[in-house]
Amino acid sequence: MSRRVLVVDDDASIRLTFEQHLGASGFDVATAASADEALARLAAFDPAMVVTDVRMPGMSGLQLLERLQESRPDMAVIVITAHEDMTSAIGAMKAGAYDYLVKPLDLDHIDLVVSRAFRDRRLQRRVEQLTQEAAEPYILDQLVGKDPRMIEIYKLIGTLATTSTPVLIRGETGTGKEVIARSIHYHSSRAAEPFLAVNCTAIPEPLLESELFGHVRGAFTGASSDRRGRFEMAGSGTLFLDEVGDLSAAFQAKLLRVLQEREFQPVGSERTRRTDARVIAATHRSLEELVAAGRFREDLYFRLRVVEIHVPPLRERPGDIPLLARFLADRAARSLHRPAPVIPDTVVDALQGYGWPGNVRELENALTRALVLSRRPTIDLEHLSLGDLAAAARQRQRTETTGEAAQYEEAGDASLAAAERAHLAGVLRRTGGNKRQAARLLRISRPRLDRLLERHGLVVSKYVPDGNALD
Repeated sequence: MSRRVLVVDDDASIRLTFEQHLGASGFDVATAASADEALARLAAFDPAMVVTDVRMPGMSGLQLLERLQESRPDMAVIVITAHEDMTSAIGAMKAGAYDYLVKPLDLDHIDLVVSRAFRDRRLQRRVEQLTQEAAEPYILDQLVGKDPRMIEIYKLIGTLATTSTPVLIRGETGTGKEVIARSIHYHSSRAAEPFLAVNCTAIPEPLLESELFGHVRGAFTGASSDRRGRFEMAGSGTLFLDEVGDLSAAFQAKLLRVLQEREFQPVGSERTRRTDARVIAATHRSLEELVAAGRFREDLYFRLRVVEIHVPPLRERPGDIPLLARFLADRAARSLHRPAPVIPDTVVDALQGYGWPGNVRELENALTRALVLSRRPTIDLEHLSLGDLAAAARQRQRTETTGEAAQYEEAGDASLAAAERAHLAGVLRRTGGNKRQAARLLRISRPRLDRLLERHGLVVSKYVPDGNALD
């Protein structure tokens, strides 16, 4: 947020006072002798705040306030009024003014009001930004992907949104487990209630109980006041517990009690409190193996996984990468106040050829980094910085397009038809069975691709997890 202030007053001494005093405090100050002059300066100066007198020749300060409320509702407007003009001050506040200053002006009060207005506007914008960030990714149609397993997850989200059943979301780091949890919440009847996320590995074990259940004053050193925990803060909303597989045995018992009895005790308190929060848990670990090893309670395991969602890693759905890349790049561009970037086919091919150990999160970070480093509205290979991504893609392409041909050659069948068949199969594996994308990579029409597939006896299923369905 800029620190530009436009002062509007027909009194030159008032304008000079503001210009000198606020300028010495680090503000960028411009002045105008009338409301009309102020409106003319708005576009060029683009102030974050306007300080205006009420009574001026021509358009009054209240009329200027109304104009600003229509065109710039996010702008803070402070009105200057005289002692005998308190009616105007009341009218100004009703019309949307942030505050008013009374003549004769008190320089200390000017500092207080202007600084407070800038602070409040920063907080308001931050809240709006967080609200937008919290709402935007959790609209169902923004869970990007057409892979059949993702489609099934979308259906399951719709079903789970109508219930309060505990859900266990499983998948590798960066696959979007929290996004799915939020989607369930924001499509449910609990959407108006809070969604709170807790990463169980990010909070030290001694503090985790206080974080979730709260504490009372004096419960431990540093507990100077009562503090509500996340279960209480969630109310009738949703509590998302990430990485539950890393919970200690002692804390597992406490969490099990909450899930069974729907009640908990703040640290240091003898009073039991009730909770109606829905619990959605997530982990990248194999809970079955932890249970078998005695490191995770079997009863808690069954309590958490009433319904289970498995999120596939990105490498297993390469056909979704072009969609995801364009969606994530556009979103990153908006956050950087840049135009939507162009992603060349060569870059899309390279993205599909990379293994993405960090999954969607790694893809988003790579695209954001490329946008920051690129001076053009185009994402280039050299800006992706993924351990020679282009070389990895080329190697994968060579393996896919020559692998079957090599097999046929070893069998004594190195004919052109066999090589063509191998090439088709390799490209289709590369696109995850997406015929339209395969035709584009082969630079042939879709009907011709269909004829080639029929000639070589290749049958393409809607989902090709490992290529075996091609034959």
